[in-house]
Amino acid sequence: MSALAFDLSADILLPDQGVVPATLSIAGGVVVADTVGRPVDLSGYLVLPGIVDLHGDGFERHLAPRRGAMKQMAEGVFAVEAELAANGMTTAVMAQFYSWEGGLRSPEYAADVFTAIRQVRPDVVTDLIPQLRFETNLLDDYEDLPAKVAEWQVQYVVFNDHLPHERLAAGKRPPRLTGQALKAGRNPEKHLEMLKQLHARSGEVPKALDGLTQQLLAAGVRLGSHDDNSAEQRRVWHGRGVEIAEFPETIEAAEAARDTGDQVILGAPNVVRGGSHKGNANAVEIVAMGLCNALASDYHYPSPRRAALLLAASGVVDFATAWGLVSSGPAQVLGLSDRGSFKAGSRADLVVLEADSKRVVATMAAGRFSFLSGDVATRFF
Repeated sequence: MSALAFDLSADILLPDQGVVPATLSIAGGVVVADTVGRPVDLSGYLVLPGIVDLHGDGFERHLAPRRGAMKQMAEGVFAVEAELAANGMTTAVMAQFYSWEGGLRSPEYAADVFTAIRQVRPDVVTDLIPQLRFETNLLDDYEDLPAKVAEWQVQYVVFNDHLPHERLAAGKRPPRLTGQALKAGRNPEKHLEMLKQLHARSGEVPKALDGLTQQLLAAGVRLGSHDDNSAEQRRVWHGRGVEIAEFPETIEAAEAARDTGDQVILGAPNVVRGGSHKGNANAVEIVAMGLCNALASDYHYPSPRRAALLLAASGVVDFATAWGLVSSGPAQVLGLSDRGSFKAGSRADLVVLEADSKRVVATMAAGRFSFLSGDVATRFF
């Protein structure tokens, strides 16, 4: 379906103006300065820039609803796109683990996920961006990783370390080990031995990371760290050229990122819940301190919209700033200057909300509908 031409009259979030009654003209998949198409009266609705989701793994239940149940993974990606669109997302980063944890986080499963995304991307409306979440203690995988990243067309890599180092260093059995091992299809004792071996080589990780990050940066890959828990840890990542801090666990880590000009991404569910489910820093406080560049869905696709609306309604920031945390802010983090606001020439990425309920009723990416529901459809056609 080719992009359509419309002149939308509604309450619209415009650059440097906030939400005002206005007309938004779109044609050829972009925002244009002059009226060009079919007039559409969207009174009673809000028209906002489409949501750019920087990090989400809520797609797992679509790709593997039960172990071994989904053989045609591409069909699962189509189902993911439907959920993304229904939640106002026009660009979405699909964050896939590459981890010792095995199962749905194994290197083998990651290869299948990235292959499916590459297969489906030309046939969906939402811009799907693959992200690889790499466990830093997988030292034996460092040599081949840059080639795999290139093969999978991944341009965004984030570094994690989920090993239970404190328990392993103390010679104690990590919690939930048996369930984790069985989920990965491993004998629990062999799983524990693998964890011990990975932990024993932790001293080799920093130097290996220095080399790996330089290789990926030279290939034009965007890099982030995950769950920084101190200012020093964030500064180390910055020194490697890793300029995105995903979900810093402390205010000090977020402040360190801002001090070095790095980008801070927080979890929208943290805002909606009123705090981290793991007891980390409160995202609302970090937003109020002006340390947040963008909010991401993390594990729950409805949360970015809800978080932005909550921040504005509670007066933490104004509406334009709040919505910018899920649109223009994440677009800037990704280096996507063609989206995130309704500047002339930008992609026609938008979400339409009912003014009263703030429910998503329409989503459009590059001038093409990805979601359309209820009475608003009669306005367009």
